[in-house]
Amino acid sequence: MKSNSTSLWDLYISFFRIGGLTFGGGYAMLPMLQREVITKHNWVTEEEVLDIYAIGQCTPGIIAVNTATMIGYRKRGIAGAIAATLGEVSPSLLIITLLATILFHVQENVWVQHAFGGIRVAVCALITQSVLSLAKKSLIDLPTVLFYLAVVLSTFFLSVSPVVIVLFAIFFGLSVQGVKRRVR
Repeated sequence: MKSNSTSLWDLYISFFRIGGLTFGGGYAMLPMLQREVITKHNWVTEEEVLDIYAIGQCTPGIIAVNTATMIGYRKRGIAGAIAATLGEVSPSLLIITLLATILFHVQENVWVQHAFGGIRVAVCALITQSVLSLAKKSLIDLPTVLFYLAVVLSTFFLSVSPVVIVLFAIFFGLSVQGVKRRVR
């Protein structure tokens, strides 16, 4: 569904905003991603974001970059993927370069250490909000709730590899959909 109506500049700026205002990694970007690409620009639906985000999480690399690349590609092909990806990473490159220079000189300062403690708490709250929002859309019936609980338990108590979980999730999704089709 590539559309030339979305400008490369819009993709770059939108993902620049997401990349520049998201602290705490891929999960923390979800509220901003939802606002920017679903609500503001209507580039994708909530269900599409969940799918794109899941694929971005399952593929090698940084979730935020993978997600930006996929949405950019959907809107404008390879040029859109490049624009969205550059938009997503540009703020980090600028901010990290600046911060690395400054933090090298103030890393032992107690105020800096306390500030980072506050940032970590805020990021936890943002992640919790995103997880709850995703759960409302993803945990839609008894099989998905049971699968969710099995994954949580297996990752916490058995340290099952994410690769194994993703492969099993693919099998689970295909199986559940197959059973649902036969029942209809």
